Amino acid sequence: MAGRSAPGASLVDRTLGVLGAFDPEHRVLRLADLAARSGLAPSTTLRIARRLQAGGFLARRADGAYVVGRRTWDLGLLAPVQTDLRDVAAPFLHDLQAATRATVHLAERDGDRVLYLDRLQGSTSVPVVSRVGGRLPLHTTGVGKVLLAHAPADVVAQVLAGLDRVTPYSITSPGLLRRQLAQVRREGFASTAGEMDVGNASVAVPVRGADGQVVAALGLVVATLGRDRQRLVAALTVAAAGIGRALRT
Repeated sequence: MAGRSAPGASLVDRTLGVLGAFDPEHRVLRLADLAARSGLAPSTTLRIARRLQAGGFLARRADGAYVVGRRTWDLGLLAPVQTDLRDVAAPFLHDLQAATRATVHLAERDGDRVLYLDRLQGSTSVPVVSRVGGRLPLHTTGVGKVLLAHAPADVVAQVLAGLDRVTPYSITSPGLLRRQLAQVRREGFASTAGEMDVGNASVAVPVRGADGQVVAALGLVVATLGRDRQRLVAALTVAAAGIGRALRT
């Protein structure tokens, strides 16, 4: 299991085991589950969890379950890739939001999920399920499709083997998704329509780093794309190019 501690592990190892019990599929854990996933006795797990809670690294909900605390997220933001990318991209994200009035996303791939590094809320009332630090499926989001289109073959195979239907419009056919990913590579952008949340659409483009490799995706969420698709793609492309240039300086 994710955070299982070895017999005779030190206090540091046991603490890391408790923190490592959380992952994208296990965001909320009751004490029994936390103990099982960390490989520790419930009494030991409780002592460590209380210390982590006191320090802000874990938080305890009203129902008694534990979730990752804000201080853990704050530390994660200090990771060089996320910090540098967020700082460099910030002015471009604000310009893009001002120009389009849409919700803006900056994201990177984390394994077989898309990790949202930043989000600026749009001025229109459109349902958006993403949150900063949250992870969503690659195949149901515009930014996710961009990242998947440029992911290693083993990641693509892993995603294609488990295409969950999040909404009635989610792509669950491996063949269809493969064709869409090829189109993303040809045309330079990806789009969705109600595939993550019925009632919205998204469009996204890649952000390339100093070596020309795709390091992130930049996206917009709107009610519908329609005739605005090309205008939004153009705005995204300009912003992504600006972020790429800034990363190279």
